[in-house]
Amino acid sequence: MSIDFNFMVGGEAGQGVQSVGFLLAKVFSRGGYNVFADQDYESRIRGGHNFFRVRVKNGRVSAIAEPVNILIALNRESIDLHRAELADKGVIIFDGEQVKDVPADGHLFSVPLEKLAQEHAGSKLMANTVALGAAVGLVDYDADSISGILNEHFGTGDVGDKNVRAARAGYEYARAEFKGEFAITIKPASNIKRILLTGNDAIGLAAIAAGCKFMAAYPMTPATSIMEYMAAKSTEFDLVMVHAEDEISAVNMAIGAAYAGVRAMTATSGSGFCLMVEGLGLAGITETPIVLVDGQRPGPAVGLPTRVEQGDLQFVLHAHHGDFPRAVLAPADVEDAFWTTVKAFNIADKYQLPVIILTDHHLATSYATVDPFDISRVTIDRGLLYSPQETPPSEYKRHKITKSGISPRAFPGQSEALVVTDCDEHDEDGHMTEDGHVRTAQVQKRLRKLFGLKHELATPLLYGPKRAETTLVGWGSTYGALCEVVDILHRKGGSVNLLHLNELWPFNAEAVTDALGRASNTYVIEGNATAQLASLIRAETGKEVSGKILRYDGRPFTPAYIIQEMRKEGCELGCHI
Repeated sequence: MSIDFNFMVGGEAGQGVQSVGFLLAKVFSRGGYNVFADQDYESRIRGGHNFFRVRVKNGRVSAIAEPVNILIALNRESIDLHRAELADKGVIIFDGEQVKDVPADGHLFSVPLEKLAQEHAGSKLMANTVALGAAVGLVDYDADSISGILNEHFGTGDVGDKNVRAARAGYEYARAEFKGEFAITIKPASNIKRILLTGNDAIGLAAIAAGCKFMAAYPMTPATSIMEYMAAKSTEFDLVMVHAEDEISAVNMAIGAAYAGVRAMTATSGSGFCLMVEGLGLAGITETPIVLVDGQRPGPAVGLPTRVEQGDLQFVLHAHHGDFPRAVLAPADVEDAFWTTVKAFNIADKYQLPVIILTDHHLATSYATVDPFDISRVTIDRGLLYSPQETPPSEYKRHKITKSGISPRAFPGQSEALVVTDCDEHDEDGHMTEDGHVRTAQVQKRLRKLFGLKHELATPLLYGPKRAETTLVGWGSTYGALCEVVDILHRKGGSVNLLHLNELWPFNAEAVTDALGRASNTYVIEGNATAQLASLIRAETGKEVSGKILRYDGRPFTPAYIIQEMRKEGCELGCHI
């Protein structure tokens, strides 16, 4: 039986919305299903409106979809805001004893959440766990699976036992009392073991696998959980995670650690990256390899701290004055976030430059199931290192002019070679200079790295047929939603494919030009107001796309939203949408 099912949990901050959503995702992922889950929350500790969406499917899933099959409404506002999003036979679970005067319709299923929590767990605070049990009960899923997940999450002590009893009460109430037409059942699908993790979890895991031994950062949504992940693993994997006093300190600490010879990284959001820009230039001129994660969110200034946007592309491409090479990578999904991070550390070391991983709130905080990573595929390339057998210590030049632009690295205190560099322009020995010829030679040396680096980056991802009448173009976290759009339109007879860029700089103009040249219509879909990718394509290839679908309201793209906007734009797809 084909399963494609959507849960939503809505309520105020403090009501346990995220906890219930995460546990729902965990329950079904453990049952062998593919899961994608995202969370929408306000920048406040209590109050406001939050919701968590969980999509369960027995096939590939990498985006949220509409409509909602089960809405767990922990307050009245969630009913009012999301009732219109329900499927025809969708159900709203709510506490009719606490939420009064709700206009009756066939979607409502009142469950005494607080009463059951008090009776079975001794605390009405576990009303959200009762709701979790009721939701799982409505689809007749295995009740014991909830108990296992709750014991794992809360422990097997008193708190865990109370949560298990609360969930069981909700489950049994739903099985006994629901009299509607809702008849979908979800049974455990298989024993396939998958990992459920966020994009930030994948980045942290990959950094450790790639040999990162130092991270410094200042907390900033949505990058903070990378810090938390690394801090939690620091003892186990013998790494240092420093909570710096600000972003300026963080980036300079990472540069210092990398200069000393360890793999180092930092992570922030757009406005934090603003403070790191001077450090970015320091890494550029001293040829120090660092990995810098920019988790984008809407700006300018504080903007919308907990929302989604792809507004930093042009910024990170051009940040800092002067000319120096960098790489910019934008993972497409959770699995890609892992392998992109591994690649970022290797590129940084091999070419001795800063690598920026450009993610965003949607990818950073959304959960997805992935197959276990094959760690045997992880390779660690430290690049060209100094060898006393090849060069006597007295002749070592940190910034030696080479054909590739890459000079051998020696680490201070770890060899007899004297390592000298300077944040002013310097000569081959690393000493400050204002000589015009030396300056020219050093700029050209650093920029020559781009020739080799360009061949390291993969060609853009092509999803769908190699040739199509219409090519959709995207980058970063829009990948999952756009792939699903291509699948939907193919089923309707459309001639559509997707060109997706996840390795953005150096820009592969030849591959992009070739792909766009095979389509009659080209549409860029991206999450900003100024079509930054479209501008980059025009600047690098001279090609103007046929149209642009832009979103900058702080919400992520979904397949339904993209198709709706394509219809408004009158996109020529060869099928009716």
